Amino acid sequence: MVEQENPQCRFCMGLLIGGVLGALAGIFFAPKSGKELRSDIKEKGNEFLKDTKEIYADVGTKAKDIIEEVKHQAKELKKEAEGTGEKIAGEVQEKIGQVQKVFGK
Repeated sequence: MVEQENPQCRFCMGLLIGGVLGALAGIFFAPKSGKELRSDIKEKGNEFLKDTKEIYADVGTKAKDIIEEVKHQAKELKKEAEGTGEKIAGEVQEKIGQVQKVFGK
């Protein structure tokens, strides 16, 4: 199966990474004391971790939905294939009967 990335997902990921990098650049270039800087880094790190967990949960939910849809479609295809197989088997039996009539068996 070919994986296709959602453009919205890629945009959100880029936005998240860009935001984090921008925040870090702002923190490092701001004139602050070491204690304030460490506090800001810790705070931004916690925000990043929270955002990452939310994205992970969202991706997990979407993956479960996709898996369920694939299972449903596989069941439907299996039913369709079984029905087609039975139809073909019936037609073959009919043709065999016609051939037997022609050859008198």
